[in-house]
Amino acid sequence: MAQTGGGPMSFYGSLPDSYKVAINGNHPVVDKILKAEGEEAQLKLAKQAFDLALLSQGLLTGKDLTAFVKRSVEMI
Repeated sequence: MAQTGGGPMSFYGSLPDSYKVAINGNHPVVDKILKAEGEEAQLKLAKQAFDLALLSQGLLTGKDLTAFVKRSVEMI
């Protein structure tokens, strides 16, 4: 049953991945995020930076990758 995706531990497959993130507080991107006007702008820039980090590690896929590309085009 475990071979077909069943079994008692199969529900763990639906949980989101977890990542350890190191942030360089001296990086110009962090400064730009902190100086952005309004919380919405800060969150948008932070999400973009995080997704860019995931992309650089080959961890951004599927609908998250599609959303990243769409946001990137809108920012241009």
